[in-house]
Amino acid sequence: MSKKKLLVLTGGGDCPGLNAVLRGIVKRSQQNPEWEVYGSIEAYNGVLSDPQEIVRLDNKAIAGIHVKGGTIIKTTNKGGPFTWPVKHEDGTWSSIDRSDDLLNRLDDLGITAVISIGGDGSQRISQKLYERGLDIVGVPKTIDNDLSGTDFTFGFQTAVQIASDCLDKLVTTAESHHRVMIMEVMGRAAGWIALHTAISGGAEVCLIPEIPYDVEKIKQRIDQRYHNGKGFAHIVMAEGAKSIGGDVVASKSNEVGYKNVRLGGCAYRLSQELKDAGCEADIRETVLGHIQRGGGPIAFDRVLALQFGVKAFEMVLERKFGRMVAYQHNDIVDVPLLEAISTYNYVNTDSYLVKTARGLGISFGD
Repeated sequence: MSKKKLLVLTGGGDCPGLNAVLRGIVKRSQQNPEWEVYGSIEAYNGVLSDPQEIVRLDNKAIAGIHVKGGTIIKTTNKGGPFTWPVKHEDGTWSSIDRSDDLLNRLDDLGITAVISIGGDGSQRISQKLYERGLDIVGVPKTIDNDLSGTDFTFGFQTAVQIASDCLDKLVTTAESHHRVMIMEVMGRAAGWIALHTAISGGAEVCLIPEIPYDVEKIKQRIDQRYHNGKGFAHIVMAEGAKSIGGDVVASKSNEVGYKNVRLGGCAYRLSQELKDAGCEADIRETVLGHIQRGGGPIAFDRVLALQFGVKAFEMVLERKFGRMVAYQHNDIVDVPLLEAISTYNYVNTDSYLVKTARGLGISFGD
């Protein structure tokens, strides 16, 4: 009897826990020996490239990988089957739709089903391919926690832990020098990482995209921490934070196939805004950047990712295609892909988490 072939891919930015999901899928598949699991290198690139880069995911391939960061089958956040980058003779680039080619190649490979592990952009591709007839299951992945339909995405808690550790280290230098420390974290248009980090680390100010800030309010909160020039304060700032009536700090990327704007640098802008507002304290800025998505996953994300992997394979067995694994109310469930991508998962400014921060005396600059 011919084997059924499952293809797994990891798309978008790398994230702690990706390897754990792969391990969960492969381990669960071994209870159904009629299945073989394969991985496509760099998301759909492995299928669309010539020669193709498809690897067998067996016990040897996934041994011990659940503790490692990154992804053994690599990833990419550029291009994709619907916007495949093409270079012309004059050196310019454009994009073409290779979705038909992708589906034909999957058929030629004898692929029975696909599991796509990725964030918002990856799952939008999953939905479009599902509408084209591909049997596909989604697994939510992003450190930003900005996918709807799930309480948490794996990788988020690890990013918060890294950011919290960094904030703890900034406390000692801020106290020693009577400084204001501004720490900028990732999150794109959502303030989840910043909010959790500010609460866990005891910051005085937390600035998130969902609550535009007034620099004068921030200065007032800082002034409360100083007496005769002595004191210190910490500000945790999401990369997508902006002032009232202001814009995010972002630049257009010139990387081929990369569509998103590149966020980063709002900590330096806030520093200057505070100085212009008359803040006399020394101010220093720390932009964590990609350190938040590096290294191995913490225990919470390992467990969550392994649960997602097992569930994803079981969804394939149950033919629950066009759906995504999700974590809701301490249970592992599945939701329609359309639900996951229909709305962006912003921080609810009326949530108890925001109320907790306010109750702790954290200012949002509003």
